Amino acid sequence: MSITVTTWSLEQTSPADLAPAQEPPAAAEVRIVRSEIPSPEFSRFLYGSVGADIAWTDRLGWSLEQWRGWLDRPGLETWVAYERGTPAGYIELEGQDEGVVEIVYFGLLPAFRGRRIGGHLLSWGTARAWDLAERWPGRPPTKRVWLHTCSKDGPYALDNYRRRGFRVFDTKLDTKLDTEPEPEPEPAPGPDTEPRPGPQGAPEPGAE
Repeated sequence: MSITVTTWSLEQTSPADLAPAQEPPAAAEVRIVRSEIPSPEFSRFLYGSVGADIAWTDRLGWSLEQWRGWLDRPGLETWVAYERGTPAGYIELEGQDEGVVEIVYFGLLPAFRGRRIGGHLLSWGTARAWDLAERWPGRPPTKRVWLHTCSKDGPYALDNYRRRGFRVFDTKLDTKLDTEPEPEPEPAPGPDTEPRPGPQGAPEPGAE
């Protein structure tokens, strides 16, 4: 049996393109905080928890050293949404060459979806992509923010990004045999758990 996956690449080319979502009610006590100290353990938790049911697998085999090498770079930021002190989701930004910023990952833990947090987090993260240079001296001002999503993210993923002002600039179809189940995510390493070594893979699309 074969499956066809559609991948869309989207972009904004001006801060004015951003159409912010309505914020969650104040009673929800949602706040978004930058994770300023690189933490491989925390980032691995976020990646595994958000991506467990949406086929995020590329980083499951990363060692803590691979995580540390990815996180401890100029222009790499992780912004985490909390609801009443509990991590609800995150957005990861990567500053690239010539004033380009990619939203590499974006998503919510399953229990926090459908609570008006995702649109707010995407809006906040996109705004932080546009002002990334203000926090990284020597970096040129952002000229373009881009991301990609795919049909495996569900029927609403593409529309979610379009509502925030992103425009599709490329579409790709990939057909492959569906012969093996998706790997199950592994728990974060603990005192008695050694992380599996593995190659660095390309990031999967984000999901709201």
